Amino acid sequence: LWITHPKGQHPLIAEVDRDYAFLLSAYDVTPGAKTPNVNTMLDQNIWSWNSRVFPGISPLVARLNDRVRVRVGNLTMTNHPIHIHGIEFEVTGTDGGPVPKTARWPEVTTDVAVGQMRQLEFIADEPGDWAMHCHKSHHTMGAMGHDVPTMIGVDHRGLVQKIQKLIPDYMVMGERGMADMGEMEMELPENTFPMMTGTGPYGPIEMGGMFTTLKVRAEQKPGDYSDPGDYKQAPGTQSFEYTGPVAATPHATRAPEASAQAAAAPAGQVRKPQGHAHH
Repeated sequence: LWITHPKGQHPLIAEVDRDYAFLLSAYDVTPGAKTPNVNTMLDQNIWSWNSRVFPGISPLVARLNDRVRVRVGNLTMTNHPIHIHGIEFEVTGTDGGPVPKTARWPEVTTDVAVGQMRQLEFIADEPGDWAMHCHKSHHTMGAMGHDVPTMIGVDHRGLVQKIQKLIPDYMVMGERGMADMGEMEMELPENTFPMMTGTGPYGPIEMGGMFTTLKVRAEQKPGDYSDPGDYKQAPGTQSFEYTGPVAATPHATRAPEASAQAAAAPAGQVRKPQGHAHH
């Protein structure tokens, strides 16, 4: 990634406290293979940032109220809508240079097309751990095969046990979605990685590929890029399961006079229009 800084102060380029840069890449690697299929153009199955996949991608770290710049360049043959949770950003630069301030608007997602670069800037004014990822769901997965049959609606009770007598590691996929993949523990082919992996304070994150987190902390020191660990929620700000008494559900009642009027009302009359007049 080549970044050219202008000499002196530029009226459209702000001073920032943090500056990140990502190159987006894609590969078609058959699970267990050691070499990508270099002639594949569209049917990729591994998606990376700076040749890394989550959870091997380091988090973006910011001190509370830091001004952060993120440059994203797309080397793949498909668009990538880059999305950040928790904050709003502006696209402040493109391949053509800085964007005039009058042409910027607040966003949470920006599409980086094939061969393009986008420069995002924001104020990290919300403490917490915020997801940052490509919004194409299969780009936040890894080593995914594309020829898995759909099993939705198929009653296959007892079928897995019979197949496992022949193929001990066989699993049925596609019946109840794909979130269960995040918790699977099974032997993988050499030279590949799980489709969804990584854990957070509440268990599996069920993400891979083009995914990382933006970690904003008030106590993060200026210039400190080390991972501060999981965010500690303030007391009273976390959702929890309510286990107290359940309130009675109120029943809607209709006034007696309203019921009588409804019973006495004449049946509805419907007339089908004839011709095309007054349409």
